[in-house]
Amino acid sequence: MEEKREQGILYGVSVGPGDPELMTIKAARIIRQAQVLALPHEKKEACVAYQIARQAVPEAEEKEILLIPMPMTKDRNILEKSHQEGAQRIFQEMEKGKTVALLTLGDVAVYSTCWYLYRRVKEMGGQGRLISGVPSFCAAAARLDVSLVSGSQELHILPASYQIEEGLKLPGVKVLMKTGSRIGAVKALLEEEKCSVQGVKRCGMEGEEIYRSAGEISQDAGYYSLFIVRDEKEEKEGR
Repeated sequence: MEEKREQGILYGVSVGPGDPELMTIKAARIIRQAQVLALPHEKKEACVAYQIARQAVPEAEEKEILLIPMPMTKDRNILEKSHQEGAQRIFQEMEKGKTVALLTLGDVAVYSTCWYLYRRVKEMGGQGRLISGVPSFCAAAARLDVSLVSGSQELHILPASYQIEEGLKLPGVKVLMKTGSRIGAVKALLEEEKCSVQGVKRCGMEGEEIYRSAGEISQDAGYYSLFIVRDEKEEKEGR
């Protein structure tokens, strides 16, 4: 009688914002130990999270790769189908007794596509652990040489791929993430607002750009850009 294999574990591994040196020791250890690296992309060469991990952990190139294409759409039905199918493929590897490291840019708890896969694997009965990382907005503040928030300031994180007009009215410091194809509209809106805008494109990666005002924002800043928005008083406190 064939012995039943012990189920493998899924690790949601945060690789940090872009600079390989900002990937945690724990994340590096999990990647070394994993039998399979699951990448939320259709090509490993184009997967930013994998390229960061590969630089920090050369052994990543020797691992079995599981590619899980993630459609860039807001259609709930398409996303649900994609997430379910991706989670099923990961779970199949775990049932073979393999440890799977699901790589994600930034931190797995902040607007991470990998979270949807991880959650579904857990619902299927899989074991999972989340490995935190340096969030992109913390790395961006450090790169800009500013404090993100201080004292009694509030911090609001807004997904700029959706409508952010109301969010910009909130008190405190606003961080705009996931700008994507709306970069033109976001730039125009920020130029209209009476506020301080600073930003970073591809923080810690090749092609990095620094923006010190809304007017400096490149029209191709896109998905890997992040903006910190303050009013004039908060700008002085953040320096």
